[in-house]
Amino acid sequence: MFKNYLWIFFISMVPLIELRGAIPVSQALQMPIVPSYIVCIIGNMLPVPIIYYFARRFLEWGQDKKGIGGICRFFLTKGTAAGEKMQEKAGRGIFIALMLFVAIPVPGTGAWTGTLGASLLDMKFKDTVIAVMLGVLIAGLIMMAVSLGLFTALFAAIGK
Repeated sequence: MFKNYLWIFFISMVPLIELRGAIPVSQALQMPIVPSYIVCIIGNMLPVPIIYYFARRFLEWGQDKKGIGGICRFFLTKGTAAGEKMQEKAGRGIFIALMLFVAIPVPGTGAWTGTLGASLLDMKFKDTVIAVMLGVLIAGLIMMAVSLGLFTALFAAIGK
C-alpha cells in the first residue's frame, strides 16, 4: 500500500498530469479516497515554491541557449501571455482568477502553469501559494467526485 501512495504522490508532481491524473489512479488502485486526496494535494503543492522562485530564472537563462532555447522561449511566451490575459480579464481580482484557473481540472491549467504565470506577473509569493493551494483543493474535490462517479449518478438522475 505504501508503494501505491508513493506512486500517486509522484504522479501528482508531474506537470500537466498533477492530481488530476493521480486521484483517478488512486481510485483505479482501490485506495482509500481521503488519504489519497491528502497525498495528492501534498504532491501537487510541493513543487510550487520551486516553480515560483526558479522556473522564471531558468527560462530566462535558457532562452538563448542551444538545445533548450526554443522550449524556454515557448514557455516564457505562453506563460507571459496566459498571465497577461488572466490579469487583463481579472484586473484586481487576480487572486480569484488564479485560484479558479488552477481549480479547473483540464489540461494546461493547474499548479505548475498557475504558479509560473503568477511568477511571470510578479504576484506576491504568499498570495500565489494561497491561491494555488485553494485551486488545487477545489480541483482535487472535483476529481474525487468524478472518480467516485458522483457526476455520472447526477446526470443519470437528471436524465430520468
